[in-house]
Amino acid sequence: MTKARLLRLSVVLVSIFMILLIIVYWDNVGTAHFYLHTSFSRPRSPGAIPGITAGEDWEALPDVDEFLAKLLSSSLRQNNSIPRKTEQLLVQGSNKPVVSNLEENVRGYDWSTHKDRNSLDQAKLQVERQRTLREFCANSSFTFPTKERSFDDIPNYELNHLIVDDRHGIIYCYVPKVACTNWKRVMIVLSESLLDRGVPYRNPLDIPREHVHNTSTHLTFNKFWRRYGKFSRHLMKIKLKKYTKFLFVRDPFVRLISAFRSKFELENEEFYRRFAVPMLKLYSNHTNLPTSVSEAFGAGLRVSFSDFIQYLLDPRTEKMTPFNEHWRQVYRLCHPCQIDYDFIGKLETLDEDAAYLLQLLKVDRLLRFPPSYRNRTASSWEDNWFAKIPLAWRQQLYKLYEADFVLFGYPKPENLLKD
Repeated sequence: MTKARLLRLSVVLVSIFMILLIIVYWDNVGTAHFYLHTSFSRPRSPGAIPGITAGEDWEALPDVDEFLAKLLSSSLRQNNSIPRKTEQLLVQGSNKPVVSNLEENVRGYDWSTHKDRNSLDQAKLQVERQRTLREFCANSSFTFPTKERSFDDIPNYELNHLIVDDRHGIIYCYVPKVACTNWKRVMIVLSESLLDRGVPYRNPLDIPREHVHNTSTHLTFNKFWRRYGKFSRHLMKIKLKKYTKFLFVRDPFVRLISAFRSKFELENEEFYRRFAVPMLKLYSNHTNLPTSVSEAFGAGLRVSFSDFIQYLLDPRTEKMTPFNEHWRQVYRLCHPCQIDYDFIGKLETLDEDAAYLLQLLKVDRLLRFPPSYRNRTASSWEDNWFAKIPLAWRQQLYKLYEADFVLFGYPKPENLLKD
């Protein structure tokens, strides 16, 4: 009887081991290239990015995580003989690549080098930004929704903004209206997740905009559950511990202005039907609205910035559906108190931050970050945009986005919050 039990136990253990091997070796999307960037071949050494300390990578992992991690590491030793694909340098035949997208043609690009602004001490800047974030995450007197929950408490659908590049060991949390289109392009080039006539894209600006925002183009944490089942959280934790994690943020009020301009001042059929129609009915008392955005614009029926702010402050909004990603708070998109980000970039210093980050990631010879838009929404516009918004609304709006202001070191807009 004892031998029979031992035999059954052995069969079970062997089966589990084989399942894990299949996960590691035969998934051709998620971890097919994991061996390229474990602790033996990371693109950076410990301490290369401020806030990262050297030490034993696995010491804080639970038993299951440690087993998976060691299994993944062992796969590296077995694959050391596999030659790594030779990286191709970005061909710089012209300083101004052709931009075919209509919106980007209209906006235009700023190709200036901004040499006069390159004096920023990027290393010290990163230390300060990370210190501010960690201090307020640890400050028990500063509270906001979801702050105290653990990473395991975050639902899978809330992890869909974390894009993974397994080839270089990078995780990017994208925030809409913070240069996310171009950062997604960079991630596509690095991960080689999209091909053009069978060849991976090499120039970020060559990637059509409609492909950039296609969810099937990117490997996100939200997809891990469907791919790895109950092992997904363990794999997420391993990658969060070993990969370089970054995000870019922006002054919260300016980001709202940018979202409004992009989604309600331009003809956008989806946003008209999903958001503009309810806003016009609830806050402007319109009835029998046109079914298309072009008809509405032709009749002069447009959402005002005041309508938009009322919508954000209306307690019914969140009850009906969570904030759209274009105006959802960054702390809800990227979970900065649960995920220890290695790099925090800001749109206000985008050019310098992007160049420094690509250098730290050791991919600056492969590509450069696309140039910024000339007519980027400016912080100086806040006073004009909020001039007709009642003081009480402005104060409520600040409370709604206060965590983003505080965590990422943006000053409280006192001039908008007082008479």
